Amino acid sequence: MHPTSPAQEADTLPATLHHAREAYDLEFVASRLHDRHLLESSVAVRVFRAPLLAVPVGGRRRGGCMDIGPADVAMAVRDALLDIPGFPDVRLRLVSPPFEPNRWVVEWGEQPPTLQGPCDDLTIRRFYGYSEDAIAR
Repeated sequence: MHPTSPAQEADTLPATLHHAREAYDLEFVASRLHDRHLLESSVAVRVFRAPLLAVPVGGRRRGGCMDIGPADVAMAVRDALLDIPGFPDVRLRLVSPPFEPNRWVVEWGEQPPTLQGPCDDLTIRRFYGYSEDAIAR
């Protein structure tokens, strides 16, 4: 992990990396992961004061994503995750629904199954490394 100092943070807004324990959604994500050891190499990505957890690939987890919003913010998040172990092939994808233009997702790892054709929730949850318990819930 490469957290930024407050001085660096001012230069790199709107996305900065922090320790995973600072992520608002840490407990939510941790309770669903099969390979909990991935939390050790996860990072909190702070965008506009909201640090959200980015979990690397590994074990059952084949890919990851963060729904970001505007393109400039998504590019900043992508740039922050580049070159961090566990975040291969970091890329952007436009996912704008008809009434919400300019909504971008940052992805890493393999292409999600939803881009490979129709799939069910079970396939999607296993792709993102959910535990069988979390899938059953």
